[in-house]
Amino acid sequence: MTFDDPRVKRRPSLTPMIDVVFLLLVFFMLASRFGMDMQLPLTVGGTSSTPYSGPPRLVQVEAEELRLNGAPVTPEDLVTKLETLTETPTDTIILRAGDEVPLQRMVSVMDALGAAGYSSLVLLE
Repeated sequence: MTFDDPRVKRRPSLTPMIDVVFLLLVFFMLASRFGMDMQLPLTVGGTSSTPYSGPPRLVQVEAEELRLNGAPVTPEDLVTKLETLTETPTDTIILRAGDEVPLQRMVSVMDALGAAGYSSLVLLE
């Protein structure tokens, strides 16, 4: 072999790089959290442990508006108007979602009622 002979060029092997990429992929899939799971305590229509009493408290949740007993209400005024219809925060409030209402809209209304202290929410289908 002399210095004048051209060398045969070898292509680098991609196998070690592919192995490293797959190891990193598996590591990040196992180490990451893709979302926060959250539980909402609620009763599905009619199986409440306490009997319903008092005036009607039906909150109709639509994509663009809220209705309390059929009358339009703003999200800010919902809690105020419910205070006049309830005796205690444990009184039952019935929630009904309209057609094509996003789940996040329902959860936002339920969070607002929960933050106001209402703990007995019944969800109708």
